Amino acid sequence: MRPNKEPSYKHGMIARTAVVLVNLGTPDAPTAPALRRYLRQFLSDPRVVEIPKAVWWFILNGIVLPFRSSKSAAKYASIWTKEGSPLRVHTEKQASLLRGYLGERGHDVQVVHAMRYGQPGLPEVLDKLKVDGCDRILVLPAYPQYSGTTTASIFDAVFKHYSRVRNVPELRLVKHYHDHEGYLLALKKAILTYWDMHGRPDKLVMSFHGVPKRTLMLGDPYHCECHKTARLLAAQLQLGAEEYVVTFQSRFGKAEWLQPYTAPTLKALAREGRRRVDVICPGFISDCLETLEEIAMEAKQDFLTAGGKEFHYIPCLNEDNAWISGMAEIAEQHMIGWPTVLTPLMRDDLRKEAEVSRQQATSLGARE
Repeated sequence: MRPNKEPSYKHGMIARTAVVLVNLGTPDAPTAPALRRYLRQFLSDPRVVEIPKAVWWFILNGIVLPFRSSKSAAKYASIWTKEGSPLRVHTEKQASLLRGYLGERGHDVQVVHAMRYGQPGLPEVLDKLKVDGCDRILVLPAYPQYSGTTTASIFDAVFKHYSRVRNVPELRLVKHYHDHEGYLLALKKAILTYWDMHGRPDKLVMSFHGVPKRTLMLGDPYHCECHKTARLLAAQLQLGAEEYVVTFQSRFGKAEWLQPYTAPTLKALAREGRRRVDVICPGFISDCLETLEEIAMEAKQDFLTAGGKEFHYIPCLNEDNAWISGMAEIAEQHMIGWPTVLTPLMRDDLRKEAEVSRQQATSLGARE
């Protein structure tokens, strides 16, 4: 395969470092045509659906896309904001704040966001960084727990893109941070802050996104990393084994997925007489369809209909200061050895930028 044409080289250009925060993706609009485009790209990824390509092509185009697009569009419409998709909005804000935090820590790095599916597309973002002179790239997936269905898919896209590039930049990839202290402390702070305001539940439910059980049997570490996150977080919160439960949501199709499933667990807790449950989704760093609609709306209805009295959804980390600081620590640790140190003047400029970004994020959050 012939490599793509390189951008014009400018003598004297200083090679820069960039951090790319990559999230799953989102449709462009809460409409059936937009969902059809998005789902076709997402569900055509062999990392996501491990069914023989020819068989899956007929299922996807003959059943899934014609019947699921409109239903998914209605779900997205229920959470869509004036700014657009919550996942896109939060990811964009996180990238902006992360650049400011890294600047305050003394690093001159460019921080951008990209989507594995949808826009801004990862290949286009990587191309733009090359034009900007970035010759050191750190890829930071928005997935604390590694899975072949998510993190590895991002790595696939990165490697595929650079297979067509003649002058490949230096690459570093963050595989996971499910047990990173900054991530866990941010989760702890979010939960304790919520409990300080609303009191404590009878049970804390930690709901992670599900994957087919066969992936665990084939060696995917996702299930183990989810449980490690939950165990470490429970220890931080000083919770006993009977005070929390780990569940898995978003099951698709008829195959067995990781259990216990979130919705049936919530119904069972209600029938057992648990009056109040709080649900947090540690596997998501940004609120999205799976948290705002599936959990905060559908799961809530499941629990209350089954006899529960109070259902509380604890929001994702989003733009929480503790989490952006934790993300900065993760990025910083993976950039060790790279020349990213700022001059005093550059540090002052980035400090001002960071303050403007915080004010903008605060203002936008207040309007939401």
